[in-house]
Amino acid sequence: MTEPIPTDTLERFPPDVLEKRAASQRQHLHESISELRSTVREHLDVQKAARTYVWRASAVVGLLALALGYDIAGAFTD
Repeated sequence: MTEPIPTDTLERFPPDVLEKRAASQRQHLHESISELRSTVREHLDVQKAARTYVWRASAVVGLLALALGYDIAGAFTD
């Protein structure tokens, strides 16, 4: 069972003030979550990351293919 709220608490914090603070905190929380969602979506956007790093990825894949090609060719030409 819930305990009654002490009267001195009600005098210090009237219900309308508490309701306004709660609404303000809910709004702030909603805005923070919306900002977090948009940030996560931006960081996890695969197409954007692919466009940004396509040349680096191509260079790495090319170097790996070149190294693998020399390794395989070296196995047959001894």
